[in-house]
Amino acid sequence: MAAKKTLVLGASPNPVRFSYKAVKSLQRHDIPVIPVGIRKGEIGGIEIIKDRPEIDDIHTITMYIGPARQKDYYSWLLSLHPKRIIFNPGTANTEFMKMAEIEGIEVLEDCTLIMLNSGNY
Repeated sequence: MAAKKTLVLGASPNPVRFSYKAVKSLQRHDIPVIPVGIRKGEIGGIEIIKDRPEIDDIHTITMYIGPARQKDYYSWLLSLHPKRIIFNPGTANTEFMKMAEIEGIEVLEDCTLIMLNSGNY
């Protein structure tokens, strides 16, 4: 599997959260991962980023925040020019999905964990 540098939006240092599990699974699959969240902490030795830095070569953004909180991130996420955005269960957002598609970004409603475990990432 080619390295698809992935930004996990909504990353949490809480091991029961799906965003935490996604970061760990991406690490296990040797995929470079950038956890971005609102709380300080780390996942698997990687510090959670709380601001919105410029990041090069993002292939995938995987969403773990609900539609109501996504609006604050629209312009920053689109400025990263990802190849795709995965909307995990509970994060689907028609407005942002349309914006991404207009920018030529592939939009998926799927589960990152299932995609990784089934080899479809």
